[in-house]
Amino acid sequence: MKRIFILLLITTLWGVQDNISAQQLRKENNTPEVQGIIKDITGNPIIGATVIAKNQPGLGVTSDMDGKFKIKVGEYDILVISYIGYTTQEIPVIRIKNKKEAIVTLQEDNQTIDEVVVTASGHQQKKTLTGAYTTVDIAQLTAPSSNITNSLAGVVPGIIAVQSSGEPGEDMSEFWIRGISTFGANQGALVLVDGVERSFNEIPIEDIESFSVLKDASATAIYGQRGANGVVLVTTKQGVAGKVKINAKVLAGLDARGPMPEYANAFTYASLANEARIGRYESPRYTREELDIIQNNLDPDLFPNVNWRDLMLKKVSPKYIANINLSGGGTNVTYYVSLGYNSQAGIYKSKSVENKYNTNTTYERFNYRANVNMNVTKTTLVKVGIGGYLINRTQPGSSTNDIWGSFSRLTPLSIPRKYSTGEEPSVDGVKTPEYYMTKTGYKTIWQNKMETNIRLEQDLDFITQGLKFVGTFAFDTYNENEIKRIKTPELWEAEKYRDPDGNLILKRVQTAQLMGQESTTKGDKRYYTEASLSYSRLFNQKHRFGAFAMVYLQEKSDTNLGTDIIESIPKRNLAYSGRFTYAYKDRYLVETNWGYTGSENFEKGKQFGFFPAFSAGWVISEEPFMKKIAPWVEMLKIRASYGEVGNDIIGGRRFPYIGLVNSHPDGDYSFGEFGTNKIQGYRNGTIGTPNLTWEVAKKYNLGFDLSLFHGKFTGVADIFLDKRDDIFMTRSHMPETTGLADKAPMANVGKMKSYGFDWNAAYSDQIGQVKFTIRANMTYQNTEILDKDEAANELWYKMEKGFRMNQTRGLIAMGLFKDEEDVRSSPRQDFGGKEVLPGDIKYKDVNGDGVVNNDDIVPIGYRTVPGVQYGMGLSTSWKNFEFNILFQGSGKCDFFIGGNGPHAFRNGQTGNILQTMVDDNRWIPSEISGDISTENPNANWPRLTWGNNDNNNQKSTFWLRDGRYIRLKNIELRYNVPTTFTRKFFVSNMQIGFIGENLHTWSPFKLWDPENATTDEKNSGVRSGNAYPINRTYSCYIKLSF
Repeated sequence: MKRIFILLLITTLWGVQDNISAQQLRKENNTPEVQGIIKDITGNPIIGATVIAKNQPGLGVTSDMDGKFKIKVGEYDILVISYIGYTTQEIPVIRIKNKKEAIVTLQEDNQTIDEVVVTASGHQQKKTLTGAYTTVDIAQLTAPSSNITNSLAGVVPGIIAVQSSGEPGEDMSEFWIRGISTFGANQGALVLVDGVERSFNEIPIEDIESFSVLKDASATAIYGQRGANGVVLVTTKQGVAGKVKINAKVLAGLDARGPMPEYANAFTYASLANEARIGRYESPRYTREELDIIQNNLDPDLFPNVNWRDLMLKKVSPKYIANINLSGGGTNVTYYVSLGYNSQAGIYKSKSVENKYNTNTTYERFNYRANVNMNVTKTTLVKVGIGGYLINRTQPGSSTNDIWGSFSRLTPLSIPRKYSTGEEPSVDGVKTPEYYMTKTGYKTIWQNKMETNIRLEQDLDFITQGLKFVGTFAFDTYNENEIKRIKTPELWEAEKYRDPDGNLILKRVQTAQLMGQESTTKGDKRYYTEASLSYSRLFNQKHRFGAFAMVYLQEKSDTNLGTDIIESIPKRNLAYSGRFTYAYKDRYLVETNWGYTGSENFEKGKQFGFFPAFSAGWVISEEPFMKKIAPWVEMLKIRASYGEVGNDIIGGRRFPYIGLVNSHPDGDYSFGEFGTNKIQGYRNGTIGTPNLTWEVAKKYNLGFDLSLFHGKFTGVADIFLDKRDDIFMTRSHMPETTGLADKAPMANVGKMKSYGFDWNAAYSDQIGQVKFTIRANMTYQNTEILDKDEAANELWYKMEKGFRMNQTRGLIAMGLFKDEEDVRSSPRQDFGGKEVLPGDIKYKDVNGDGVVNNDDIVPIGYRTVPGVQYGMGLSTSWKNFEFNILFQGSGKCDFFIGGNGPHAFRNGQTGNILQTMVDDNRWIPSEISGDISTENPNANWPRLTWGNNDNNNQKSTFWLRDGRYIRLKNIELRYNVPTTFTRKFFVSNMQIGFIGENLHTWSPFKLWDPENATTDEKNSGVRSGNAYPINRTYSCYIKLSF
């Protein structure tokens, strides 16, 4: 399929080339020397300005200490003159070639302060904003990821993002605006694409025009309950009047599997198994003869040495990205049309030839988009947009968790890949990774989504200047079909000895099942209708008024209803909102916003909530005294906001104010004579909560905006506080006398606060012909649970109230027991009923009752979701070369390591051994090592255990790891091919480049990528390294413009 697409792309480009008018290339027989002086508007010379020939990009000079320059260039060429902080000028050589010294005056570039930002009510000058907004240069989000979420961390201030997997189709990052600020059901941000609630995971970066993040209540209140956790605004590209412009991009890359736990080989595993059993005063698991067989690989059937990951995983897998778009139009109609293709293959080794189907995990996506704008009249604009995607995915018949769990559970010594007699192996119910990857069939998933919208913009200047009406209608549909073709092969297990003739003794433990088929479908339809009036006008060049009012109705219907009558009812949201702004001389700014929002989750009379927000700003740089004492300060603004935003997402079920009555499965009664006419009994099912109301977020924000030295230095900083009241939760502590202990209702009983800061800064300058920009940003967020429905506990540290959300909790490890006397004189530790020995982990008796148990579990470390995220980047250009690099970091995050690797032999022989445990400092009994120094109470690893002995497996500070890291997130080298070459092929611009992603990570945690985790591991806070790794990516690309 990808070959067909790329062939079509090449054919299209060739056809475009044939249809573009041939341009006669001028022959510059004369190369006059042009000289001049470059000045600013005050007449001062500009030192180091760049002067290049537009048609010969490699030819250029810089102005000297007096602002002067000389350059030999073709008579019909164009000089491009630029300097940081000034507007670039283009001057035809023919105009100045005869002048003795041409004077070029560069105007100050006010783009920074005059920048227009996409807001909830349309567009607004950045200088007059009073809310907390972040607008991201799309060029900073162009990493070769399959979706844009993986480019957010370290680039967008205010966003904390975590990528935990590299599996194709499942590799998107979770992200939160200013972190997680509620323990209720709704924690994610609202994402709007062209004003409609949609996902942006599948949109190619080439189709995105702008990307804005709205962070405080002043910016988000207008969206009602949908904007409680912040808003992301994505605007797709529109056509521009002019001749047809065609852009094409093709990228080919390799995904290299990222770091994974390193396991010990068979002989090392067997040696440590003996150490574990002898250390627990049990007989060795392997005899000396068996160890010799293992070490020399003399019996690969009964004593194999299999490196399952090298056997079943590729080191690299291919990826391809292609996109072609064209735009243009006239005065009445403009258009933008694009097609995109994205293909990724997983790292599983598939037996596609043998099976005649692919069992590797693959992801293939086709995107399409068309935006057409029509000026129906001079005052009426109609915008029509259609976009969507088709996705085809394949997966093995078994789940990702089964595959990666088998890598962890199955030791190199357990079973061979296949017995020498040809049978498929299994042992104690554990199957091989090859079984899960290639022997259980396959799954195919088809997904398609179509998004359509029509927008009417009507200027109403004939009523009053600055009045405008906008109406929007959108219809989206999504469908998914999954086909599972599952089979199971025959499996055999061998005894650990041979018969007298030396043959294997096999028993069948699983019979074969032929491939069967199962198909499931799901989907939804979404309608969105919006109408708004906006007003903006400047009076007497001093008073700027703005007003905005909007109403919207949103509806969603699932197509796969099943038997649930409640789910057949469409989900609807209705809201009214408004905004008023006033600015005096663009210096003193006031803004108020409000939302009147309706929800189906509350009973009649309580369905609507009113949520206001207020903000103000002072542009200090517009004060006359600032222009006198600090003319180099382009913009200095202080702003503050307070507002309330509602949240109605409860989780669990719809219409929670209605109680449900269910039939009692075991309860009936007699009507009439006892024992006859039995009638089915009924009982309370889900208890209704008629008093349920809105969760309210009270948001405070204080911000500063700064621009200095003609925009060379820019910075934005915000401090925020978010207080949540009436958080929805199921009552977790109900007295038995209520009869509701096992059917607790929901209630508004939670409170929480979130606070922190975010900032970003950039500095741009030019040294000779080298232009550069240095960027940095940081987000910090912390939380505290103020109230939660939980039983009172005299052990205050056992409660969640007063601590962080996602706080890690465990025992406090005090090292390892030194000797038997240390064991006897310490509080009793009884986990699993096993006796503790010297070298086992010693825990602190926190409550002093003489016993270490669950009552001694306390908050330790930080939390499982990062509290800090930051980025540092550099962009440079010299002549035709461009270079970009980004470092991204994360911190204030802890997790426990656990599972089979760190907790060796916890289930006897099931589970691999980390090689670092072999190489590093572990506690070894001196009777085994022959050296008393190996009984080190400060060792990095405790005494090995065997079987059901849980003392050393408890969550504790011993297993707590610091999850902070700094990552070389992206590095890019790009070359702009000179137009003197490309125009021979009717190509106006050509770029070739290399991009590397996730190339290296520096972290105190070395065993695997600190972000890598399964969904269950993210929830529990315990990570084993048994998840699809996060890839390193190496890509080359070419971009063409016509």
